[in-house]
Parts: sequence; C-alpha cells; structure tokens
Amino acid sequence: MELGTLERHIHIDASPEVVYEVVSRPEHIREWWSDEASLDPTPGAVGEISWHDGPTETLTVVDADPPRRFSFRWVAPEGAAATDTNSLLVTFELTASNGGTQLHLVETGFREKGWETAVLEEQYHDHETGWDHFLPRLRDRAIAVGADR
Repeated sequence: MELGTLERHIHIDASPEVVYEVVSRPEHIREWWSDEASLDPTPGAVGEISWHDGPTETLTVVDADPPRRFSFRWVAPEGAAATDTNSLLVTFELTASNGGTQLHLVETGFREKGWETAVLEEQYHDHETGWDHFLPRLRDRAIAVGADR
C-alpha cells in the first residue's frame, strides 16, 4: 500500500464559496475540526489549531485561491518553519458540481518526513481516520452555513 498521498472526495450541498469559507476561516474551522483556531487565510500566513485533549499544531498557508483551492502545511517540527521536506501539505480543491461542491482533499509529504516505517504507517493511518471523521463534519458545517444565507 502506498502511504505517500492520502486522498478523499466528498460532495457537499453548498456552493464552492461557502465551502471555501468553511475550510479557510477560523470561526468555521473551530466548528468542524479543532477546538481552537487562529489563522489568516492568506499565503504565507502562520496560524495555529489546537484540541483540548491534544496538541497544538502550527499551520502555514501555502495557497489561497477562493473559491477553488486552499492549502496549508502542518506537522512540522516544533519551532521550525514548514518546508516541503519537514511537513505535510493539505490541499482542498473545490469544484462546482450538481448544485453544490465536490471537495477533493489531498494530503502529501508523509514519505518526505523521513519517518521510520512503523511511524509512517501509524501517522498515515491516524490522518486517514482523522479525515474520515472530520470531513463529514466539514460537510455538515458547510450545509448549515449555506442554509443560513
């Protein structure tokens, strides 16, 4: 099994503009992903997300192209700037589809981190499980935000 790229697809009954806002704005990220979030969704901006029962992660925005693409790097060593060899890259690609949005999530960089095989497998599967849990919450949040407009 290839553990270098994690991909997920989900259809969301909300416009790409709404979905983009939900994946990139801290007030929405707090509702579907982390307990706390501080992030300016502009390229080069550095922010944080955290969970009450877990770690704080630094996010570095790589690409912000509303309403088509939002990407960030995370899981870099503490105190180090995120690069393509020391962090994971998460990209949300959004495409209008059937009156809503097709979200394509890609997370890469697992092999580039240089983890030993056991750590690589554990991290990859942890992220798989995480996205499988959080993407339906993202979908529900986007539908709710879209319904409020």
